[in-house]
Amino acid sequence: MSDVLLIEDRGGVRTLTLNRPHRKNAIDVELWHALAAALRAVDTDDSVRAVVLTGAGGAFCSGADIGTGEAIHPRRKLQRLTDVALALHNLTVPSVAKVTGVAVGAGWNLALGCDLVVATPESKFCQIFAKRGLSVDLGGSWLLPKIVGLQQAKRLVLLADMIDAAEAHRLGLVTWVRDADAIDAFVDEVARRLADGPPFALAQSKALLNDGATATFAQALGNEARAQPGNFATADSGEAYSAFAAKREPKFSGEWAVPSSAVVEKEQN
Repeated sequence: MSDVLLIEDRGGVRTLTLNRPHRKNAIDVELWHALAAALRAVDTDDSVRAVVLTGAGGAFCSGADIGTGEAIHPRRKLQRLTDVALALHNLTVPSVAKVTGVAVGAGWNLALGCDLVVATPESKFCQIFAKRGLSVDLGGSWLLPKIVGLQQAKRLVLLADMIDAAEAHRLGLVTWVRDADAIDAFVDEVARRLADGPPFALAQSKALLNDGATATFAQALGNEARAQPGNFATADSGEAYSAFAAKREPKFSGEWAVPSSAVVEKEQN
């Protein structure tokens, strides 16, 4: 794997660190490809139960690196962003953005694409596109209105205001604000709790919430009714009840608990 993206696994948590601190982790061609590949690889590795996305050197991400010219069609360039945005959105495991320093443009929308966002009080956020003569990208046109409503989304994008962590938290764009000397331990604890959760149930709940943002109430109820039986087919449902009865913490595995037809047939004979 390229050194522009650092990957660390610990206790079921995979941390992906954007590693271009000299550019405040602006994402160049190499990093776009590395990030898309790393995100897609998560869902093929059952040992990964949660993802933390962060940046090196005191910044989260200053957006796409527009300082390097390429003689290719702009649609090809935008496909890299699409690949990353979809890979992040489609992750079946929970994701946490750990933001220190700036999160600007596509960098901010990368953080918003995560399920939870933790920032330091010093963090700054900006939908900077208008100041660059560009329109919003990396899913911002979908994410922002759903989080803050249409008018606030337009304010953030059209005026390209820089806001601090306190305002981002007030608007619901940041889940928690923690001091710089406490954020690492706090994110570690959040990620551990997510990694210890029932993986199949969390994956289904995440998908239900994402789909519910655009579904009718009746559609959401139907989706829930179709999803719930799958949870009873895992060992986690029984483990949860056993742990409750024994007054202990459950140990979730996500393992399939329904016997195969061959096993059932053999037992019946």
